[in-house]
Amino acid sequence: MTELNKALEDPDFWNDPKSAQVIFQERTGLETKLGDWKRLEESASDLSVLMELALEENDESQVPEIQKSLDSFTRELDDYETKRILSGPMDFNNAIVEIHPGAGGTESMDWAAMLYRMYLRYSDRNGFKSHILDKLDGEEAGVKSVTFLVEGPHAYGLLRAESGIHRLVRISPFNANGRRHTSFASVFVIPEINDDIVIEINEKDLRVDTYRASGAGGQHVNKTSSAVRLTHIPTGIVVQCQDDRSQHRNKEMAMKVLKGRLYQLEEDKKAQEIKLMHENKKEIAWGSQIRSYTLQPYRLIKDHRTGHESGNVDAVLDGDLNAFVKATLHWKLDG
Repeated sequence: MTELNKALEDPDFWNDPKSAQVIFQERTGLETKLGDWKRLEESASDLSVLMELALEENDESQVPEIQKSLDSFTRELDDYETKRILSGPMDFNNAIVEIHPGAGGTESMDWAAMLYRMYLRYSDRNGFKSHILDKLDGEEAGVKSVTFLVEGPHAYGLLRAESGIHRLVRISPFNANGRRHTSFASVFVIPEINDDIVIEINEKDLRVDTYRASGAGGQHVNKTSSAVRLTHIPTGIVVQCQDDRSQHRNKEMAMKVLKGRLYQLEEDKKAQEIKLMHENKKEIAWGSQIRSYTLQPYRLIKDHRTGHESGNVDAVLDGDLNAFVKATLHWKLDG
């Protein structure tokens, strides 16, 4: 940290903006970790004092307060340990999350919407901010696709564990006969690329389309063609953004998403060379899921990579994902 601070104090520090940004971000990450550690020390000290006072005074009435403080400290320590293993070059970055339903029409679109809500709640629980970049509602229910940005320290490092196919088994709310139905949806998480990371995109390889942004029921959000769709011709990657009324800002955000997709594509290629395995691009169907959410005939959520399970289905679907995320991070670390 001392060396980084010295570099920041150098009068010529910002002469090379890209290099300066890398150093500045590194210091920010270290400051965040140091701040987390100091808060843990303070919590441990407060808990120790509380326990000593209760023992000295033989005051059993303090037990509930001690237990509450102990539970809070345990959660803080657990969160710190999880973040400590996030060492990837993009783990500190914001995350861009895409959700797409699999085959199955309304059922799968409704499941995609449930996942979208789950990740919004997870973001809220972790103090992250989130907002929609692009969303296409289903005709009857759910979403045909949704892309949103999650902003906060380690957002990508935590959420990248969620990339893959998610399966839901339940009694169909859209079937009058009350039959059990299996639905699939894919979750794809990419990092938001900072300006200091250079991702070359040739203008000749890019097709830009503009159109009117629209919301549920086809109602126009505005009367100008502010929504932007980018197609990267060499890879076939298509991204779109209609969150803002400004075409310029929508294009800027769409470019961020495209850069993230291209970065992730290169990372996936490297992973294939090492493991010959790329789970994120499997068919959205049987046998390829990373996690199953069973609501009928029993209630259980199971991650097929780690074996981690939870019977508290409602809590998980309400965003209580930390145990699953931690288990997957450790699984990737050990693997």
